[in-house]
Amino acid sequence: MSKRPVPQYDFKAFGEAIKAARVGRKESRKKVSDEMFISPRYLANIENKGQHPSLQIFFELMLRYNISVDQFLLETPPEKDTQRRQLDALLDGMSDTGIRIVSATAKEIAEVETEGR
Repeated sequence: MSKRPVPQYDFKAFGEAIKAARVGRKESRKKVSDEMFISPRYLANIENKGQHPSLQIFFELMLRYNISVDQFLLETPPEKDTQRRQLDALLDGMSDTGIRIVSATAKEIAEVETEGR
């Protein structure tokens, strides 16, 4: 019996998102690979060449950087994209004062954008 032809999924966009999140956090590739018990070369290949990560590494990277895989795997727009998930993670760590400041800023931005229409 021959194998059914299945096109391989291109992980390049996922790798780019991982790299952007890692660099945004100012984490070195060495630090991340040491903490995840993987080689720096493996992480570099995921980030730069779209190498297929193992399911476990895929899951760990997704959680570590609050990456929404929906935007990479689904054809419909995700409910929450990566930026919104990362913002949620930042908000979760903020004090009530910080939340008030972010809320006031967001309200002001919304007003300015509405006026600009």
